[in-house]
Amino acid sequence: MTLDFCGIELAHPIINGSGTFDAIAARRVFGEELIDRFPFSAFVSKTVTREPREGNPPPRLWEIPGGLINSIGLPNKGLQGYLDDDLGELALLPVPLIVNVMGSSRDLVAELVRTFGERHEVAALELNVSCPNVHTGLTMGADPTEVAALLDRVRPLTEKPLIVKLTPNATDVPAVAKAAEQAGADAVSLINTLRGMAFDPRTGRAWLGGVTGGVSGAAVRAVALAQVHAVAQAVSIPIVGMGGVQRGVHARDLIRAGASLVAVGTESFRDPAAGLRIHAELAELLANSAV
Repeated sequence: MTLDFCGIELAHPIINGSGTFDAIAARRVFGEELIDRFPFSAFVSKTVTREPREGNPPPRLWEIPGGLINSIGLPNKGLQGYLDDDLGELALLPVPLIVNVMGSSRDLVAELVRTFGERHEVAALELNVSCPNVHTGLTMGADPTEVAALLDRVRPLTEKPLIVKLTPNATDVPAVAKAAEQAGADAVSLINTLRGMAFDPRTGRAWLGGVTGGVSGAAVRAVALAQVHAVAQAVSIPIVGMGGVQRGVHARDLIRAGASLVAVGTESFRDPAAGLRIHAELAELLANSAV
């Protein structure tokens, strides 16, 4: 099932969703077995911002039928901490490394892209455009003009593939994807989590420390299929599809909708080896069907 994704050779089409699999912690637990049987054909890092972030106050998770609402808040060590502590360990993984970055201004994203673009350990960059632009107040990924302006700023800074991770919380997701393609994106990924909320049944107050959070898991699968299909009609660049993938048949459905790669997220919390199982199931399905 070897395939080419933006010039990167991958062993199969199953990767992880950003922030849903801690490869460094998993290696501490599973040791070399993780290296020998790594669940994904590429590893996508959790989001890196220029400055360290503590994330949102607890509680950070709420379980719903068919998924989760998370309000983690992108905790990370910041750019320098990632370079000092994490990059060397992640470079030891047996698969290409894709670093996910986010900033509240084009200049902040540009600094991250320029820095990681110069690192040989990094195969590609994923731009998380779900952050409001501090100058306009607009969520970058919700507006085609904002996305195009961001790509215009960062595209000249690296020859590495740039993947734009689209927000599903936009009026016209295909239009945003098309703007990203026209401005130089090599691929798009979707869907990110949908905005959701939960109340504590005992107190009647918002359960999550961040008040709202991102809904993921099986509950968003149908939305993911619809948005991937719509985006596939609008762009010719590769699509990384994700949203509620629990079995090989779900991955196959996203490929049928137009995805080139499929990312596994919430299911890895329940089963850290889910990527291996889903890949095996997908391979069997594809071997017995035209698509």
